[in-house]
Amino acid sequence: MRAAPRPSGRIRPPTMRQMPQSIDPGVDMFGLLQADLPLDQLRSRWAPAPSQFIALMGMQVHLRDEGPREDPSPIVLIHGTAASLHTWEGWVDALKPTRRVVTMDLPGFGLTGPNPEDDYHLDTYVRFVLALLDRLGIQRCVLGGNSLGGEIAWHVGLAAPQRIERLILVDAAGYKKWPKGMPLGFLLAALPGSRPIIERVLPRFIVDSSTRFVYGEPSRITAAINDRYYQLALRPGNRGALARRFRQVNMGEDTHRLGELRMPTLIVWGARDRIFGLGDARGFQKAIPGSRLQVYDDLGHVPQEEDAARTVRDVQAFLAA
Repeated sequence: MRAAPRPSGRIRPPTMRQMPQSIDPGVDMFGLLQADLPLDQLRSRWAPAPSQFIALMGMQVHLRDEGPREDPSPIVLIHGTAASLHTWEGWVDALKPTRRVVTMDLPGFGLTGPNPEDDYHLDTYVRFVLALLDRLGIQRCVLGGNSLGGEIAWHVGLAAPQRIERLILVDAAGYKKWPKGMPLGFLLAALPGSRPIIERVLPRFIVDSSTRFVYGEPSRITAAINDRYYQLALRPGNRGALARRFRQVNMGEDTHRLGELRMPTLIVWGARDRIFGLGDARGFQKAIPGSRLQVYDDLGHVPQEEDAARTVRDVQAFLAA
């Protein structure tokens, strides 16, 4: 009997037998059509000071650079899929009195918007982070990331270990080839042929349900949080970029290299994470020499956002050790 082929790391959601390739703009789709929001309107709402935009790799990158410039090892934090730098605001507020803290919107997300090359491969994100560090004159930093941002962070640690003083992985992606679950919005974006549809259709309930999926306790979600996720998803180009990103996902290929990470590493995890379970957290801890695991029983996939005050205290203790 012929052995079944080994699955690749590409995320393969359930397929649709019939997927429309285009949508007639004259058809209302039962009120489901949603146009992009004007970029200047989004910038006015979501990029107040100290936000800035810098030219990098053909994009206007949304960035915040806060705290004392004399910090010899700034803290750089990377958000996850379909998120933005705002997810770190609680941590930044706690850290910036004594530390320089840099956050940014990754290509394809937030106010940075799509990569003009339509390239969202992991190695491209690694190059982006290193180029950003160069642009800001940061030779060495503490690098942290959540979900996709965590996967980018540990790959930067592999690519340029001399530049990473410490590593903070928050419900990081990339330990296994397959997530144990995905929010509704991600499932739809990952469907083959979905791009021309999601570029026009985005019911509010899809974004709201996706936010509930990533929180351990949905009662912590405010109207402002839902508004932020929904409105930034409507930044021109972001919906198509999300669909393209899922065509280029290939997780779990470098897990065997985690042992090469020799910098002090803190692994932060929400026990109620429905995307990457505690097995992934323990796998990272076992694979990364000397790493420390901090688990929060009541938090989900975005603990830095869901309970910033509690989680940042453990980060501060890690940084002081």
